[in-house]
Amino acid sequence: MKAGIVALVLGYVLSQFYRAFLAVLSPALQADLGIGPSVLADASALWFLAFALAQLPVGWALDRIGPRRTASVLLALGGAGGAAVFAMAGGPGAILVAMALIGLGCAPVLMASYYIFARSFSPAVFGTLAGAVIGFGSLGNIAGSAPLAWAAEAWGWRATVAGVGGLTLVVAVAIAGLVRDPPALPPGPKGRLMDLLAMPALWPILIMMVVCYAPAAALRGLWAGPYAADVFGADADGIGRVTLVMGLAMIAGNFAYGPMERVLGSRKWLVMGGNLLVLACLVALWAWPARSLWLSTALLAGVGFFGASFPMVIAHGRAFLPAALTGRGVTLLNLFGIAATGMVQMATGRVYGALAGEDPARPFAAIFGLCAVFLALGLVVYARSRDRTD
Repeated sequence: MKAGIVALVLGYVLSQFYRAFLAVLSPALQADLGIGPSVLADASALWFLAFALAQLPVGWALDRIGPRRTASVLLALGGAGGAAVFAMAGGPGAILVAMALIGLGCAPVLMASYYIFARSFSPAVFGTLAGAVIGFGSLGNIAGSAPLAWAAEAWGWRATVAGVGGLTLVVAVAIAGLVRDPPALPPGPKGRLMDLLAMPALWPILIMMVVCYAPAAALRGLWAGPYAADVFGADADGIGRVTLVMGLAMIAGNFAYGPMERVLGSRKWLVMGGNLLVLACLVALWAWPARSLWLSTALLAGVGFFGASFPMVIAHGRAFLPAALTGRGVTLLNLFGIAATGMVQMATGRVYGALAGEDPARPFAAIFGLCAVFLALGLVVYARSRDRTD
């Protein structure tokens, strides 16, 4: 079981890398393939949308087939295959196809580990374990910052992405060989997805899933690089440093939320407090988008740290799930979070395209403002949720 969890965590490291690496490769992709920020926004959004659309069939597969085969097959075909397409891309179309394939391949990895935690471990430690997986997995976020910039400069972006694709295939094989599926549930009613959607207590949590991850993911995975370059004139190394700081903050936040739950004894109010601080950072970025690179980096780090509530929101929702619907329940929660992130990426890409001009800070201020309003609306709904801990 432990070796299998390690293999799944390595798969999630790759998932975090793939959702974040475009921000660092943006200068090279623009120079070699003529791909600008708007196309990159669509490519990043396709990763999230493909990931999201796969969640419901992945949930069914986790409940009926098990996490071992579900995660290993999709990661090998979609993840490694998509990376190969990306490395050989000759234009924007291939990049779009590659990102969709990679999103599909990464879709089951985190949920497979969450499914095992929900079925095989004490409910009281689910939030801590869920946060730890994202914390360790966020090393991929770090790898997709300054280390990626150095590797792309040393070996070229094509060779670097091809190498990561080969590593993805190795990890998929490790998952197939090491993961052990939880014991089958005893015979009885299996339940339906509609049973989950009919639960009033789940809906405010689903809305919080919509808004809690999108700001940090959109800024770290896409806009941090162009923002640092366009507004502050940062080069590839400078972009790498900014994204590295934000990535480290996201890792620290994922490890902090679990212990804070035990201190506060509440999931709802921990999530509310953390996301109110995210909102404050977004409003500050909106108000002062060009004050200084150091201030903007610190505020982006604040978004990353306090915005690491994703596993805690899933833990809040998981506390309401019946055992027979564990796989479909956690993937439903994930669907709402990831799909919203993809749509926010597309929306911010359109905002950038509409406002880009003489003032380089103007489109980014609008992006920060859009994220702030989006999060504020979700918090209003989530404030009406029922608190529940294990």
